[in-house]
Amino acid sequence: MSAVNATLDKNTKSSPIDSQSVKKEQPSATPAAPLLLDIKNVQKHYGKFQALKGVSLDLREGEIISVLGPSGCGKSTLLQLVAGLAKPDGGEIVLSGQRIASASSMVPPEKRGVNMVFQDYALWPHMSVFDNIAYGLKQKKMNRGAIRDKVGEAVDLLRLNGLEDRLPPQLSGGQQQRVAIARAIVTEPRLMLLDEPLSNLDMRLRIEMRTEMAVLFRRLGISVFHVTHDPEEAFAMADRLLIMREGEVDQFATPEQCFSRPASREAASLLGAINRLEGEFAYTPGGELALRTPAGLVPGIYCGAGEAPQAGERGELRFRPEELKTQSESVEGGTLHFRIVHGTFEGTRWRSLAETTSGDRAYLLHSAPVIPGEEVTLILPRHAALFYRV
Repeated sequence: MSAVNATLDKNTKSSPIDSQSVKKEQPSATPAAPLLLDIKNVQKHYGKFQALKGVSLDLREGEIISVLGPSGCGKSTLLQLVAGLAKPDGGEIVLSGQRIASASSMVPPEKRGVNMVFQDYALWPHMSVFDNIAYGLKQKKMNRGAIRDKVGEAVDLLRLNGLEDRLPPQLSGGQQQRVAIARAIVTEPRLMLLDEPLSNLDMRLRIEMRTEMAVLFRRLGISVFHVTHDPEEAFAMADRLLIMREGEVDQFATPEQCFSRPASREAASLLGAINRLEGEFAYTPGGELALRTPAGLVPGIYCGAGEAPQAGERGELRFRPEELKTQSESVEGGTLHFRIVHGTFEGTRWRSLAETTSGDRAYLLHSAPVIPGEEVTLILPRHAALFYRV
């Protein structure tokens, strides 16, 4: 047995779904919760370029929706329309039963009851932490005692005690992020908008902050519309994912549904199924749909649009590196044959680049190094083999 077959890590099946343990501690919004935000067939053009092509979605009170997609897919444009920073060219946006945006009318941003946490935090550099947090309350002309009490509650909640007199440049990135969140929640908005809120933090802080935000928003029952390009951040926070592609909705479902059944090849790749093999659809003697690839015949699940493919149609297999198993693990599925090309150490595991006899390449994850040129045979479970028409 090859080294990789003997040592492929049995614990590598750690998907972004594992990071949703926060959600399991507190139930999220249910479909019965009142409708808060209703976006209906919204369109937006910038000259000849159509950034949004009829996007529709809804958000319930207390729900967190994460909008996920590659750069240029329209997610930031959608956020700007909800915030009131841009005007739609078609469709309408309704918040708490009030139409706040359409091609013919616009409610000003300050009258929407919506607060936004920006990518760069947008803190006033000359104001103390206290004054930054209190800014929105002062704009509402709240009395000093009430402001002091509300800011104090936010400081306690975001663990900013002792930092009230500091200026933003004197804070760490994580502390500045917490100040921005405190400033946003202290005015009790109907809806919180997050624009790539963790992109400026290092990896350790991103992991900490996405968990802290998920706990905080659920504890307070805040409705959140969250834009990100990071799937792990989206999985850690969202009740539902809106996956966008080229100005349209690619998929809108729970994180679990999106992860296990991505609606398109692009969505599958975005959610970690980076390996792809092309081939012809076939059916096993038992009637299971399979794809005949250069690496082997693989039974799997059709996730694309339309009816199940016919035998002989061209198709594509998508799968995640961590889903592959060794023959010793006694897992039912398709057998794939590869030759190791290169291996890289990633700290807790090795990632290898492998190829089939026809030159198609794939990434593998395992717990020990392998030798370039080594032949390996691995099993891909049926539930992890995602099929799409080419």
